[in-house]
Amino acid sequence: MNILIFAGSTRQESYNRKLAKAAAAIAEQQGAQATLLELADFDIPLYNADLEARGTPADVIRLKQAMHSHAAWIICSPEYNGSYPALLKNAIDWASSPVKGDALWSDGTLPFRNKVVGMASASPGGMGGLRAQSHLAPLLLNLQCWVTPRCHAVAHAADAFDMQNQLQRSQDQQAMQALVEQVLWAARRFQ
Repeated sequence: MNILIFAGSTRQESYNRKLAKAAAAIAEQQGAQATLLELADFDIPLYNADLEARGTPADVIRLKQAMHSHAAWIICSPEYNGSYPALLKNAIDWASSPVKGDALWSDGTLPFRNKVVGMASASPGGMGGLRAQSHLAPLLLNLQCWVTPRCHAVAHAADAFDMQNQLQRSQDQQAMQALVEQVLWAARRFQ
């Protein structure tokens, strides 16, 4: 089983990038092949329909391909002002935008449809980014993703990771293990 894992952050010391790496390690321990996608590796401009009319950027097509080629995803989203960040929304907006005249990508929901998606977040606050997840879930459902009932929010994230950037609290380790298990379980049944 291939699983795509990415964070909605490009900050070097991002808690959510650390969480994505921890999730990838857990997925590999469970026998999955984890692809850790870094949004910073994609040159994706702010979405603009006029820009899109001149041609979909090549890195948007690369992002669509990466999303489409994995039946299961885990998205680790920061929480900015009670919601998910513009970086994540922009990537989703571009990935869901149809490419006119392209036989495969003219269907905007193709990269998303029937993907099993687990949500996680990490935040310095006590809620761990749950509000970001509550906003992200309807967006993913609208794009025809299957959002798992399990999710996890790592609260007080400044104290949640060890020097090797692994989760150090047992409750976070167990919750992420359960989240990854559920995503993989559901994705196997949808294939």
